[in-house]
Amino acid sequence: MTKEQIASVLERIAMLLELKGENPFKIRAYTNAARAIETFGGNVSNFQDEEAVAKIPGIGKSIALKIKELAETGSLKYLEELSAEFPGGIMELFSLPGLGAKKIKALFDRLGISSIEQLQKACEQGRVAELPGFGQTTQQKLCDAIAKRSAHAGAFQFGQVAAEAETLRSDLAAHTEALQVDIAGSYRRRKEIVHDLDLLVATKKPDAIMKFFVSHPLVESVIAQGPTKTSVRLGSGVQCDLRVVSTAEYPFALAYFTGNKEHNIELRSRALQRGWTLNEYRLAPVPVDPKAKKKRPVQKIPEVRAEADLYRAVDLDFIPPELRENWREFEAAEKHSLPKLIEKENLRGTFHCHTTASDGHNSIEEMAEAAQELGLEYLGIADHSRSSIQAHGIDETKLRSQIAAIRKLNKKLHGFRVFAGVECDILRDGSLDLPDEVLSQLDYVIVSVHSAFNLSEGEMTQRVIRAMENPYVTMLAHPTGRLLLKREPYQIDIPAVLDAAARTGTWIELNAAPKRLDLDWRWWPRAKEKGVKCVINPDAHRTERLQDLWFGIGIARKGWLTKEDVMNCLPLADMKSVLQIKRKSSKS
Repeated sequence: MTKEQIASVLERIAMLLELKGENPFKIRAYTNAARAIETFGGNVSNFQDEEAVAKIPGIGKSIALKIKELAETGSLKYLEELSAEFPGGIMELFSLPGLGAKKIKALFDRLGISSIEQLQKACEQGRVAELPGFGQTTQQKLCDAIAKRSAHAGAFQFGQVAAEAETLRSDLAAHTEALQVDIAGSYRRRKEIVHDLDLLVATKKPDAIMKFFVSHPLVESVIAQGPTKTSVRLGSGVQCDLRVVSTAEYPFALAYFTGNKEHNIELRSRALQRGWTLNEYRLAPVPVDPKAKKKRPVQKIPEVRAEADLYRAVDLDFIPPELRENWREFEAAEKHSLPKLIEKENLRGTFHCHTTASDGHNSIEEMAEAAQELGLEYLGIADHSRSSIQAHGIDETKLRSQIAAIRKLNKKLHGFRVFAGVECDILRDGSLDLPDEVLSQLDYVIVSVHSAFNLSEGEMTQRVIRAMENPYVTMLAHPTGRLLLKREPYQIDIPAVLDAAARTGTWIELNAAPKRLDLDWRWWPRAKEKGVKCVINPDAHRTERLQDLWFGIGIARKGWLTKEDVMNCLPLADMKSVLQIKRKSSKS
């Protein structure tokens, strides 16, 4: 089983325990364990060692044994026993907005509802409205949610919603009554998949902001509208929640609605240690218990005007939003060892770009001009090689002609350079689609897998590593081949690939195309530890897609990367010599 599958099983157990009305601490233990597994950078094979798994923060011995059983057998007796207590379809009910464990349990206990189809029928018959705690309004909302479920599955690529999110942010910020505006939630943390958008506005006139928001052209329908919170559905299908607060409440709300649940729990815990309660609106002294024998010491609450003040109040350096996953960021913030994360301004160039020579939509000259307009110093052209028939891959003759065209263009350019490269297919046996004699004439070579995705993990791993060992290979593109929400990654041992990258000096691509964002952010801390260098590429097939580099920066920051970790932060003068290092070392 993959670590994602193991995490999913633990999440399912937590939901079933909620349905049973189990101890909240027990439920939280499984939820925390799922998060720990999801963000763990090790091999799935390591999960068979319960002692090693138990050392992962957030996982106890009991759950470690269950993870071992999952990793070894692919099943879990405890889950089977829990699942047997409820009909199979009941878990689908959790996907409907407004339905938590308590209401689902009530529906099941009182009406025998265990599926969305049964719930829809009960709503149509008016039986749900008769239940205590439901009513006509809730019943109608459930009817509407079920009707829209097929059209709004609830999962979106970050890039699918970015344009709408940024437009709303910009338009709200321009409103005369908006004092502060930001997008919080998983979007601000730069998660590759988002389920909704959380907008936050500080204002003295909430009514004016709400009226502007619900009438915005991007709003397709209003789900719920209130004085401080309004939920709408945007054209893309994503739900967008707007919350309005005062200026004094804003830093607390921004922090609360940005961090994931575990991050916020830890932040609140640190506040409690100082005698304070922390919520989405304020810091306040813990209420005094008159019956308590020993009073807890209460520190003076400092003034908080910005998020940084809040973190400073609990003796932490400011934690960038991208890192707020409760994944070692607190330890680093406490020790003043958080990295200075890469900024978009640090990028000096990029390499993975296509032209009309293969499946691109623009010429070399047009791509170069667009790169210069973005302020870049260099651009690499890497059209597909001949085996990518579907992408109109180029053969040796066309590639030689393109190299000559690039050399000629460079003579006309000043302060900017186009590098000649190729995206060369890794064939099934790990050999490359073009001979070394041709590859040696290029400035750099990108290698990638575009076929035979169904190989075993061992075969795929050896296939890729063999390609990386070629002295003319500079970087490995989209290492797992995933297409978010469309195609699962092929089976490949990423730690082994990272070891090979460190040994061969091969750069690993962070493919910035929103549909890929590959290599996943969870692997970059491990790559960094091994000294493996990142290269952020847009995989651009048209000029406007060069701007996808912005998505790559977000994922790089989420992966704890600095400009020193990313090769294309080097200026042009340094890049010219660096591109030759692997080739020279192979000849010596």
